Amino acid sequence: MSRVECKASGVFNCIINSMEGTAMKKRVNSLSLALLAGLSAVGLLSSGPAHAADEAVFNAKQRAAIVQIVRDALKTDPSILSDAIQSIRQQASSQQEAHVKAAVRANWQALSTAPSYAVRGNPQGQVTVVEFLDPRCTYCRHMAPVVDQFLARHPDVRLVEKVIPVLGDASLLDAQAIYAAAFQGQYDAMRRRLMDETAKPGMEHLRDVAKSLKLDVARFEKDMKGPAVMALLTANLGQAQSVGVQGTPTFLFGQAAVAPGALGMEQMEQFLEAARKG
Repeated sequence: MSRVECKASGVFNCIINSMEGTAMKKRVNSLSLALLAGLSAVGLLSSGPAHAADEAVFNAKQRAAIVQIVRDALKTDPSILSDAIQSIRQQASSQQEAHVKAAVRANWQALSTAPSYAVRGNPQGQVTVVEFLDPRCTYCRHMAPVVDQFLARHPDVRLVEKVIPVLGDASLLDAQAIYAAAFQGQYDAMRRRLMDETAKPGMEHLRDVAKSLKLDVARFEKDMKGPAVMALLTANLGQAQSVGVQGTPTFLFGQAAVAPGALGMEQMEQFLEAARKG
């Protein structure tokens, strides 16, 4: 309800519409009755024509009376307020979800596209799942074997990986290393090594890993800081921002669902079913 006025004949609708749901409407029943009595007392409800009530607005005295009525009702049943707050939060959450899904649809072409080395599962799969991950994220590391199992169980899934360094300098180094290794055909091997181990991050360690993967180390170091790797990371971060990614991991199950955080297999399969249905 706006700060200005709500027409007398619509006051109950304004209050009740701000508190959605059958349960909530029952909760405000006592408040509505109190308001009804109060409005009668201050002369806002009358037996005159409906259009006369429609033209009436609350003056200062009437507003003060209504405020007192509401205060008294809330003192009698404080849960009215907590239920209203919950309803507002649910509304905000629904609006945010709708906004995110609209952003996914608008940016789907870019979101669902990645170099071939960053596409896992079935490259021709009927359902595309996008994963935003940080190689140093504990939850992303926890999800790695779950994602492997998920892809093994669902051969119709095409998984697009988007590496985004959001946890500081160590994350940036690892992300650069993963894409630099990709230019020598070792994207998956480097990603798995860095996400599996707990060694202290840094260039010295990355050189050792590069050597163990038989990479040209000089080229590897040059590519890490080169424009091609930085362009990939910049694009990934821009796409994450475009759909409001708040953390890693975040999964996009087609255009049907956005699922942040670590997921269990059952959750992933439920989201996959939603994606299959479109």
